Amino acid sequence: MRACMVSYSFYESDNRVRRYAETLVKQGYRVDAVALRREGQPGGEVMIDGVRVFRVQRRVKNEKSKFVYLCKLLFFFLRSMFILTRQQIKQRYDLIHVHSVPDFEVFAALYPKLTGSKVILDIHDIVPEFYVSKFNISPNSLTFKLLVAVERMSTAFSDHVIVANHIWQKRLQERSVKQSKLTTILNFPDTRMFTRRGRNRSDSKFIILYPGSLNYHQGLDLAIRAFAIIKDEVPDAEFHIYGSGEQRDFIKSLIASLRLQNSVFLKGSLPLDQIPLVIENADLGVVPKRKDSFGNEAFSTKILEFMSMGVPVIVPDTAIDRHYFNDSVVKFFRAGDEKSLADTMALLIRRPDLREGLARNAAEFVKRYVWDENQAIYVAVVESLLHSGSNQRGILQSTGN
Repeated sequence: MRACMVSYSFYESDNRVRRYAETLVKQGYRVDAVALRREGQPGGEVMIDGVRVFRVQRRVKNEKSKFVYLCKLLFFFLRSMFILTRQQIKQRYDLIHVHSVPDFEVFAALYPKLTGSKVILDIHDIVPEFYVSKFNISPNSLTFKLLVAVERMSTAFSDHVIVANHIWQKRLQERSVKQSKLTTILNFPDTRMFTRRGRNRSDSKFIILYPGSLNYHQGLDLAIRAFAIIKDEVPDAEFHIYGSGEQRDFIKSLIASLRLQNSVFLKGSLPLDQIPLVIENADLGVVPKRKDSFGNEAFSTKILEFMSMGVPVIVPDTAIDRHYFNDSVVKFFRAGDEKSLADTMALLIRRPDLREGLARNAAEFVKRYVWDENQAIYVAVVESLLHSGSNQRGILQSTGN
């Protein structure tokens, strides 16, 4: 059996795409992936843990205009369509698993679908709301309505749709996808990677950590301003930020303007296998997401990763985070309120007993939310598509509902 993952992302650091691909490898599939390449990486083919990866387009995450962003998506669409068509002619794929953003990328699998391949569309981020957040457009605009229309066409073209959380599952059922072809699979941590191995720090610093993309909806500016409020109270505290994104230059200038260069450190992106150790060596995690139309409903896997590595975490009181978590496993702050975030940081820095209680409860909670416990959901979807030929719904996990 042959399968191909298609994702407008860097395969090496996209934990969700890699988990699916490597799970299929374990099931005996020959798996390809079509993805982006970072600056300095060679193009062409490379083998990564049993998956043949085609790096078809270089990307620097610096899109500041809608036109540039769309052009990059369209170039990737054309290149990935060419690769899929060429490989399909050589030897047919049984399954094409396309990861959105964008939704229309699924049409790159047109020739494989016409020649018998099954197609899954995996909606990591729900596109109309994502676009509203990224480019500050109105949800009543023509652009938003066009994106919803593209969503409907893309999901109709697909044989099955996977969505990244239960709130978005309900949204898609209401406007785009019938329930029988829709399955919810959260972005679960992989325990092969996110397993505690022991801290290797011996200093007296208190490290607050954010690892992830540097986009507006992630709210890093709020976290930096919150840290600035408390930094004089906690001189041994440092805020470490790992990641890349369109707001990197803005974040760097904000750190300088607040004179935080000696306590807030903006580091680059890390290879996926280095992230668990960085998390384990932190004292406190922070997810400062905004409560906009996208951030309010976007599930952050960073929270589960902090939990897996025994690190207490501060999260906003968004709809999605209130849906999955409670006060016994995370510490909430008022989303968008830097003073509330500063007070919450200060409280947890002063209260090691509170940090230990959150980490202990979260360690038990997260046992149900790891890939080992939930990969059967994905395997069931694939087996149903390929062996029964039906669009039967995959088994939904019971947790979180």
